[in-house]
Amino acid sequence: MINIFQNQKLFGCIVFACITLFWNSSAVGHGGKHQEESATAFKVLQEATVLYDKLLANGKLDPNWETGLVKVEISVQQAKAGNEFTVSFHRREGSPKTVNIFFSQAGKYTGSNFSGE
Repeated sequence: MINIFQNQKLFGCIVFACITLFWNSSAVGHGGKHQEESATAFKVLQEATVLYDKLLANGKLDPNWETGLVKVEISVQQAKAGNEFTVSFHRREGSPKTVNIFFSQAGKYTGSNFSGE
């Protein structure tokens, strides 16, 4: 059985980490915009969650991905065209254990897979 209080605590920790770790300095700065604005980790997490829900609703992911979800991670990798966000959803049981959803620096969906590459 899923402990709702524990899941709320997990969600709160994720939101706090996103805001704290990935604070977009341009939000507090001034000046002209010379390049495409970067997405925030929180915005990418929101988009990834919508896509994840669509995958579940369309049967692309089995129901265990919803009931067995234990962790969601956001990471940023340096890519040729700038930073790339990866949102990884981890489940308790089954194979594969992780589904990864990728976004460009601007927050546009670029792909998803189970390998993380």
